[in-house]
Amino acid sequence: MKKVTIVFWVTLAITAALSVLGAVLPDKFEKISSLVMRFISNHFGWYYLLIVTLFVVFCVYLVFSKYGKITLGKVGEKPEFGYLSWFAMLFSAGMGIGLVFYGVASPVSHYMKTPPMAEPGTREAFEDALRVTFFHYGIHAWAIYALIGLVLAYFMFRHEKPGLVSSSLESLFGDKMTGPLGKAVDVIAVFATVVGVATTLGFGATQINGGIAYLFDIPIVFSVQFIIILIVTVLFMISTYTGLSKGIRYLSNANMGLGAALFLATLILGPTLYIFNSFTDTIGLYIQQLPSESFRLSPHNEEERAWVMNWTVFFWAWWIAWAPFVGIFIARVSRGRTIREFVSGVLIVPSVVGFLWFSAFGVSGMDAQNKGANIAALPDEQALFGLFDQIPLSMILSLLGILLISTFFITSADSATFVLAMQTTNGSMTPPTAVKFAWGIAQSSIAAVLLYTGGLQALQNALISAALPFSFIMLLMIVSFYKALKKDKGRNQ
Repeated sequence: MKKVTIVFWVTLAITAALSVLGAVLPDKFEKISSLVMRFISNHFGWYYLLIVTLFVVFCVYLVFSKYGKITLGKVGEKPEFGYLSWFAMLFSAGMGIGLVFYGVASPVSHYMKTPPMAEPGTREAFEDALRVTFFHYGIHAWAIYALIGLVLAYFMFRHEKPGLVSSSLESLFGDKMTGPLGKAVDVIAVFATVVGVATTLGFGATQINGGIAYLFDIPIVFSVQFIIILIVTVLFMISTYTGLSKGIRYLSNANMGLGAALFLATLILGPTLYIFNSFTDTIGLYIQQLPSESFRLSPHNEEERAWVMNWTVFFWAWWIAWAPFVGIFIARVSRGRTIREFVSGVLIVPSVVGFLWFSAFGVSGMDAQNKGANIAALPDEQALFGLFDQIPLSMILSLLGILLISTFFITSADSATFVLAMQTTNGSMTPPTAVKFAWGIAQSSIAAVLLYTGGLQALQNALISAALPFSFIMLLMIVSFYKALKKDKGRNQ
């Protein structure tokens, strides 16, 4: 059993302290987290927009640069996983619960309740709703993941460094990254991961509760969500025990199969032609308005600016908070791929799949809304089930939806325990099961506490707050990575 590092104990202590504080003083915890979130949103919204766009530009540069041929591993090394398993694992880890939770809720909300610019319920609001959903789940989100995953994979497999965020900064700071400064960097990365994953687990528990409540008249209350978290915690620990090549790999493939079945059923039973037409039209709008949307802050329109803060900044913070976890996990399963192959695959394939998903579920939801189903009046966690209620085979689709949310829940938590254990055992590729179990309990606990203290609002507050410090580290990682690439003398394949 490999010995855990000080990073494990420090981050676990911080997580435990926050969990206790939230459980004992929920009102004060929610108030403090709200104040911190508002301060960050008001003062750093511009910063989030600039750095995430910078990440996109840097990733595109790498694809077309001379560095694209560099292998993330030894020269001639073959990838560990095939394309299907690779895409399934990075997609399940990176977007799973979010796609299911917001597949109907985001487009319908932007259409009827929170349109970015147009009047609610208009044709312009319909077009904007799908376009901004593409924007929030498109290449900007995946550029954040791609950047972290690429940098870590490069140093891990090309230069045989430990799988730690601090190791990726050694070309800038040298031996300082093996001392207290490096440990502080890793603590920030691990804590951001815990909060980011706990937030998503909270969303998952809420939506499972929402689905069960919609189908079986069970109340949407914390006690039910707590039981759901307990059950799923046991299940993902069983998966954790089986290891990366079995548990996560099999679950990820199962996720893709379940997701494909749900997608095809919605596509066929919903307004099929309308979905394809909207998908094609929105792709054009997305590409056309991508530059202006990337920098839109609306400083002279308070209402539009508030929308950007509540939606775009929230999503960028969400992806950044998830970046240590998803990036490290993607790096772990991407050995043997070239930089060009890695970046292209991570940016394009999940983005296109996400666009298809939101077209099928979002257009179906908005179409049902126009035909009299008041999906916009439902809580976000029940919007998916409100849509299924309007199409044939509703009970089967709803049960399949709950199953998919559960498997995504398990996969995300399982992947996170692996990454957290890896980060707190000096980058071990085979971290001890006991350490993974400890992190599994910790992230489930903080998810439960966040739900208890303020529901989804507390989850969002914690997420935006945790993302800010790690974003500074991401900027340093770009500089360190580029410096190392320039020194990679002749080893360009």
